[in-house]
Amino acid sequence: MEALLGGFATVFQPMTLLYCFIGVFLGTVVGILPGLGPLTTIAILLPITFKMDVTSAIIMLSGIYYGVAYGGTITSVLMRIPGEASSIVTCLDGYEMARKGRAGAALGIAALGSFFAGTVGVIAVSFLSPPLASAVLAFGPAEYTMVMLAGLALVTYFSSGSRFKALLMVGFGLLLGCIGSDPLAMTPRLTFGVFHLSGGVDLVPLAIGLFGISEVLSMALQKPENLKVLAPPSRLLGFLPSRTEARRSVGPVARGTVLGFLVGLLPGGGAVLSTFLSYAVERKLSRHPEEFGRGAVEGLAGPESANNAATAGAFVPLLCMGIPANAITALLLGAFMIHGVAPGPTILERQPELFWGVVASMYIGNVMLLILNLPLVGLFVKILEVPRAYLAPLILIICMIGVYSTNSAAADVLLAALFGVVGYVLRRYGYDLGLVILSYVLGAIFERSARQALAISDGDLSIFASSPLCIAFAVITAVLLAVALIPRRRLPVPALQPPA
Repeated sequence: MEALLGGFATVFQPMTLLYCFIGVFLGTVVGILPGLGPLTTIAILLPITFKMDVTSAIIMLSGIYYGVAYGGTITSVLMRIPGEASSIVTCLDGYEMARKGRAGAALGIAALGSFFAGTVGVIAVSFLSPPLASAVLAFGPAEYTMVMLAGLALVTYFSSGSRFKALLMVGFGLLLGCIGSDPLAMTPRLTFGVFHLSGGVDLVPLAIGLFGISEVLSMALQKPENLKVLAPPSRLLGFLPSRTEARRSVGPVARGTVLGFLVGLLPGGGAVLSTFLSYAVERKLSRHPEEFGRGAVEGLAGPESANNAATAGAFVPLLCMGIPANAITALLLGAFMIHGVAPGPTILERQPELFWGVVASMYIGNVMLLILNLPLVGLFVKILEVPRAYLAPLILIICMIGVYSTNSAAADVLLAALFGVVGYVLRRYGYDLGLVILSYVLGAIFERSARQALAISDGDLSIFASSPLCIAFAVITAVLLAVALIPRRRLPVPALQPPA
């Protein structure tokens, strides 16, 4: 506690506090703009931090990272455009809540859930970092392979509706993940001679096409009289959830916080994976699974909490072990090294003011984000007053700018348009687009880990049963597949007898 109080003393220096605010504000803006993303923003701003002191530089860049989790919710709820990859799941139920006139409540639940999850995540970082960081080292390529296999089994188990349609979408997502270069041999596959596909299908055009552009096509093919204005909240405090919505959010927020933090610890897991897993868990635990995809509060609260908790969890292996959990924390590791600091076990002894300053800034940053987002919900919801006939072209422009700005490639725009058409057709026939994204993300990690494990064992498959963790996840996978694929027996309903 004494060290943490010293961290707060560092953050409350006027210039450090200013850089913390700049970071979270930029993160919110970047989250609203689809396609830009924290990775690109941090990469652009990294040279600017060269002349800053290391504490202020890391605090500002970290603020961008966890600030994006807040901003990405706004366009996902109001326009069905995922501002960030981790906001894809928010499009499913957050947008449907907006269509029912509960946009303000959706944004309020997301902001409050994010604040709670972010705060709990930072507390966990403060007190559990050393033991959790050492536990991460127990996961090698074989363990990651079995974890991802269990994740793919979860996709099948938690899917609603037709199992056949779910398996088709999982297969489609895995196929998309195979496009590009072989992860070890680096030879092109499924590129059909198109040079742009040699690097694979990027997640941004895929997600924006399936969700954003398909929504525009859906609007365009509706009759003009059906393009009604979505109703904004009628009260000044319309962003506050109702008592029922608040009660239904408590469990998902708590579960999403724990799940998101644990997934965030794993390299390759991150916020995207945690949001999908949280959504799947909530749909399975819900008493009304048929509401998911139609405006279920649980489908918004759980993933949004998991998103922010995973962001906090990713700092544990970075700060305590010097191991980046994803590409963004890899850039933060680069920022540390540029300033001559090596994050790892020795940072607590040699530069405790830096470690605890970053941790304390996350407490302050979460408060700043809550203060920034809640009062502005009413302003954001004003977007719903724009007639849908005018809003659709605006959404399309934002989508195209977001896709192009990712890699400055016109081919990405064409891919997004193609996936938009595919997404519209799949939505029309009742296919779950979220399964495509989830299997796409899981499939890439699964293949890379499996190939690495087989390379280590010289092709011996017994490596996947070489540790208790591998065996445990294999059993979980088998049980989930068995339960999911075995047809359920329906008990006959006794006929009611007429009264005598």
